[in-house]
Amino acid sequence: MRKIFHELVSIEEALDKLFNKINKNIETEVIDIYNAYGRVLAKDIISPIDSPPFDRAEVDGYAVLSLDLEGASEQNPIKLKVIGSINPGDNILKEISRGECIEISTGAPIPKGADAVVMVEYTKREGDYVKIFKSITPGENIAFTGSDIEIGTIVLRKGTYLTVKEIALLAALGFKKIEVYKKPLIGIISTGNELLDQECILEYGKIYDVNTPMFYNALKEEGVDVIFLGRTKDDYNEIKELLVNGLKKCNAIILSGGTSAGIGDIVYRVLEDCCDQGIIVHGLKVKPGKPTVIAIHEGKPVFGLPGFPVSALMIFNEIVVPYINYITKKKRREEKKIIAYLSDRVNTVKGKKWFLPVHLIKRNSIIAYPIIMSSGAIGTLSRADGYIIVDDKKEFLDKGEKVEVNLFNEELADIVIIGSNCYALDILVEIIFEKYGLKTKLINVGSLAGLEAIRKDEADIAGTHLFDPETGTYNKTFLRKMNIPEDYLIKGYKRLQGIIVKKGNPKNIKGIEDLIEKDITFINRNRGSGTRALIDYLLKKICNEKGLNFNEVITKIKGYRIEAKTHSAVAAAISQGKADMGIGILSAAIQYGLDFIPLCYEEYDFVINPNGRFNDIFIRCLRSKEFLDRISKMPGYKIGGK
Repeated sequence: MRKIFHELVSIEEALDKLFNKINKNIETEVIDIYNAYGRVLAKDIISPIDSPPFDRAEVDGYAVLSLDLEGASEQNPIKLKVIGSINPGDNILKEISRGECIEISTGAPIPKGADAVVMVEYTKREGDYVKIFKSITPGENIAFTGSDIEIGTIVLRKGTYLTVKEIALLAALGFKKIEVYKKPLIGIISTGNELLDQECILEYGKIYDVNTPMFYNALKEEGVDVIFLGRTKDDYNEIKELLVNGLKKCNAIILSGGTSAGIGDIVYRVLEDCCDQGIIVHGLKVKPGKPTVIAIHEGKPVFGLPGFPVSALMIFNEIVVPYINYITKKKRREEKKIIAYLSDRVNTVKGKKWFLPVHLIKRNSIIAYPIIMSSGAIGTLSRADGYIIVDDKKEFLDKGEKVEVNLFNEELADIVIIGSNCYALDILVEIIFEKYGLKTKLINVGSLAGLEAIRKDEADIAGTHLFDPETGTYNKTFLRKMNIPEDYLIKGYKRLQGIIVKKGNPKNIKGIEDLIEKDITFINRNRGSGTRALIDYLLKKICNEKGLNFNEVITKIKGYRIEAKTHSAVAAAISQGKADMGIGILSAAIQYGLDFIPLCYEEYDFVINPNGRFNDIFIRCLRSKEFLDRISKMPGYKIGGK
């Protein structure tokens, strides 16, 4: 049976339905303050004492009667008799008279008769007397009883999330035990025929289970107890058994995967059969995250979240976190936000709220660089700085439009490198961090897109290896075409490009001309990449030599229109048997245990944006002995750009 989402609802509508159906009776418990971090107060905290509980000294010095020091100065010191001393913890009330003082330490109780404390820096001890070189006002350097907190004051409200700061306050007021809301227990069930545990060897067609550890730790971060109920295939009976057992002991359950409208997805059937209050939400007006299910059993919610991690995480934040806050009476933490300006126009999805991930780049203002990605691109999401919530009524976001970005992390990258992907860059980024503590972000979009990012001031540095067949040179021609000054170019290193084939070369491939002459399946590179430019150059050269039409030839090459975005993706396609050959660098072939037929060394250079804040550091590390030594040991790399 195929489930169609007939009634999509907004997130707000989904939460209203949820809050109207769930069990609202929340139990409380009394705990020790040593275990209070991350808990939520179930009742107001009223101070049983004054704080401080007595008048006390705020500095080291002498407790005095301010009247005795009228007119005291460097030129006219006044001498008082020292009749004793008081330290913190002394519980005997002492007293001074006119002309007397008592030596006192910070935090010690003020003696009777004293109305100020003069700092030790303005005094000079002479036996049983002390010279004081400064006049003082009544109350100076004294913390009076109740000046911080008065007895009977409500200091913390019910619903307060307890952190170190609040626990310190409770301890100062003498609280050993406090009443808090019980932590809900939330169970996780992960479904999908394709899922493997991280301890397993990754097989073709399988993926590691991302959502279970992601949700487990996200729930811990929200201060609830978590139990992993199990991982199961897309099997009705297995899912039902885990769900029924989980509902007996958990306050809520997250079911990950199996919620879309596909024929093989059966989670909704289990929910319809097992949840006495039925499914209350099946589909949200959002992107990503449309295939979201919420069902209720005996007041307990079951959240059926999408299997793709990006979708799942977004919906977790928008649906599950508000549920946790609601049942624990916890105020939702203020999301860290920042104002930015869009780098490009983005066409939106009208009728759906859209969570659009972005990279942020520091300039005079913050530039938001949209990331258009699939719901499963968890690696891309991990490199995003935050996301924009696009209203469902918007048809587009314009270039330069002011947007509010919800931050994943307050720490933005110090250096942004956009352009062609390269293994050696990982080494360079590591050196920059180890030597200077700078955070670098790599965005692999191809050489041309990197140059465009430099031209638009959206990147600090671009990696590029674009070959110009007319001049036989790399990169300079393309800088001129894009009106980028040539002095922005910094020479990098050379990489060996070649033909990647299966181990043992079963098709006996000799060169790129075999694409034309043999029955071979090819895996191409993405347009705009330096490798794609090299591929087309070599094919055109062969076509010219043989008197063939390039456009006709490429239509006959199997796989020419199938594009991989990285060298690793090319090697993976060949390793998995989806292609017989592709063009890439030697390191990628070695990584996948494939054979390699050398073609040529290419020049991988860098284009530096003069607005970058750490260009000198980047160039210094690029030229450093450590980087040059390490790259010279990498297969297929050699130093020197010429």
